[in-house]
Amino acid sequence: MTSQTIVSLLSLATIGYTASLPTGFKDALLECHGKKTAPEQLHFNYAGDRGMMISWNTQSKLEFPTVRYGRGSSLDEIAYSEISVTYPTSTTYSNHVLIEGLQPDTEYNFVVKCAEESDKHTFKTSLPVGNDRPYSFAFFGDLGTMGPLGLTSYGQEDALSPGEITTMQSLSQFTDQLEFMWHDGDLAYADAWLKEEQDGFLPNTTIEEGAAVYESILNAFYNEMAGNVTMKLPYMVGPGNHEANCDDGGSGSYTESICAQGQTNFTGFRNHFRMPSEQSGGLENFWFSWDYGMVHFVQFNTETDFPDAPDLPGGSGDENAGPFAPNGTQLAWLKKDLASVDRKKTPWIIVAGHRPWYVDSATCDECQSAFEPLLVEYKVDIALFGHKHFYERMTTVANGILDPKGLDNPSAPWYIVNGAAGHYEGLSTVSTPLENYTVKAIDTVYGWSRFTVHNCTHITQDFISSANGTVLDSATLYKAHNGCA
Repeated sequence: MTSQTIVSLLSLATIGYTASLPTGFKDALLECHGKKTAPEQLHFNYAGDRGMMISWNTQSKLEFPTVRYGRGSSLDEIAYSEISVTYPTSTTYSNHVLIEGLQPDTEYNFVVKCAEESDKHTFKTSLPVGNDRPYSFAFFGDLGTMGPLGLTSYGQEDALSPGEITTMQSLSQFTDQLEFMWHDGDLAYADAWLKEEQDGFLPNTTIEEGAAVYESILNAFYNEMAGNVTMKLPYMVGPGNHEANCDDGGSGSYTESICAQGQTNFTGFRNHFRMPSEQSGGLENFWFSWDYGMVHFVQFNTETDFPDAPDLPGGSGDENAGPFAPNGTQLAWLKKDLASVDRKKTPWIIVAGHRPWYVDSATCDECQSAFEPLLVEYKVDIALFGHKHFYERMTTVANGILDPKGLDNPSAPWYIVNGAAGHYEGLSTVSTPLENYTVKAIDTVYGWSRFTVHNCTHITQDFISSANGTVLDSATLYKAHNGCA
């Protein structure tokens, strides 16, 4: 950090760009010292209609994580927090700063604490509720680390072809067409470290040394994502089973009992992100919602915190994780959240959970029992999932019954599964014959979904091949929402 930057920050603090400054704040501005406080793994996400959460990691704790921001070329505003958190086995601290009171649909430049003066980034705030401007966003699940610690062009099934670009790189080519990204669980696949060693892909280490391998995969993933996309677009995430513990749901005879302290029970996931649960009455990064233009978006948790949830101790997923709230909390929140949607302002409701129940194989019946009644009752338009490592587009369906209207003004939700973003284990194979509710299935390429909200009656989903950006499947949903022009 240059002396000029320090003077600039001190000047901001001195002339009162914040209403009040805590004891020690000015001294903390001087704490930047080389690599230990250099920012990495930068990402940001929506925090209510007029807020943005800025997050990044450092190798040492920051007393007051700070963000300078402003419109145009000036960085004349300052926001700070005291949230610089870590956990046993982590090699970094996660820093989170909430910026509030922003103008909607507006670009801001910002620089985080201890960055070089020239290391400026830009975010764009949320589209106001009810605004009818068309926009596109990316959706995907099951995206892991690329390169020597994950999916690469050698040493594994479904390896990348030489020179083939990854989903991260593909997304980076579309950032000027997208407003945000939604990653529906299974981030990094750090818990695959043991399987990678057993397969001979990574060198063998002791179980005790495996904790460092786990953390290295996490750090590599978040740095790769930052280098490609999360420094450019808001990054919304939800929980998947691979965030739970360090053991990949059990590798051979190993269980989560081998995991070092800090590598169980979604600990890394809980530290690394601050999704808008506070603004939406949800819980941490597990369940929350946000509005964007004509759509109300909902992330729910298919891993824990509902009856017979697979990742609860003794559940079918064998992850022994959670619960994170009193019994019934998540479903009560989801019911209240969906019931409170003003369909005149946000005619569309799009929800996402990690484990699907309409899918080629191994459905999550417990998830269906818990969540489908609410999706049907509150007329959810689109339900998105990952978990299965392929792309599968269903028709509209409710309680196992196909809606005869298909995508032409149906009553039932439209289901799409996309867990084909790519990770060490590669793609899964779709069984044939396909289920009667399946319209299209692709299990041979890595890819992601682009959703385009055209207006209050039409939304298009395109499945895009990461390798070359071509659209491999496309469909448009029409809904005649009440009160919609």
